[in-house]
Amino acid sequence: MATSPDVDEPTREFPPAPEERKSSGFARLLIFVGFVFALIVLACLGLRAINVLPTFDNPFEDRTTDRSQPVLLQSMRDLHRYVAADGTFQVIVDLQQDKENVPDFLVNRRTLFVGSGTVEAYVDFSALAGDALKIDEEKKSIELMLPPPQQSTAALDMAKSYVVAEERGLFNRIGDAFRDDPNQQQRVYQLAQERITQAARDSGLDQRAKENTQRMLESLFARLGYSTVTVTFANP
Repeated sequence: MATSPDVDEPTREFPPAPEERKSSGFARLLIFVGFVFALIVLACLGLRAINVLPTFDNPFEDRTTDRSQPVLLQSMRDLHRYVAADGTFQVIVDLQQDKENVPDFLVNRRTLFVGSGTVEAYVDFSALAGDALKIDEEKKSIELMLPPPQQSTAALDMAKSYVVAEERGLFNRIGDAFRDDPNQQQRVYQLAQERITQAARDSGLDQRAKENTQRMLESLFARLGYSTVTVTFANP
């Protein structure tokens, strides 16, 4: 009996198991979502680069709010003074407050402050007397009696003034934790102003103000045709 030759049977393909189909579909979904998310991020970055989208600031960033009131005009006056000179001075204030027979580490307050201020020297023309000006048209001469120069109180420049160091005792630190003493800082400022104002009086600023005022008046009256201008300052 003849036998037929062996014939290869076709290979059967079985459909994937439900678990494999589920995992494969979930992977494709993750890839799709990631791709869409990447496109959204790139689009946002592109729009932000061309200033279409607003910035996303730090939600915990410090914020400063200015609730200051409008400036109130308290007074206005006309000035009749000629500022002839000014001087800028610097002073180092070393102010210490302590208690007798008490160690410094317990009660002590010491402030080292560098103060910079300006003092103006001026002549007040509103104080001129009726006979202060004498004019001789024939000789083209003028005699002028002026009041002595005055000096303003030193104006501290807070941009150039600063506290170098501050020391406080143990009890001072405890007290400052419960209350503030704004008068301490004010005392330092006031002392710096007083020192600078006094230094300006001893600096020869008044003499420079006299010389500058005289040159200014000589130039002014020379333009009006007067050849001789005599300026005299009254005694302080």
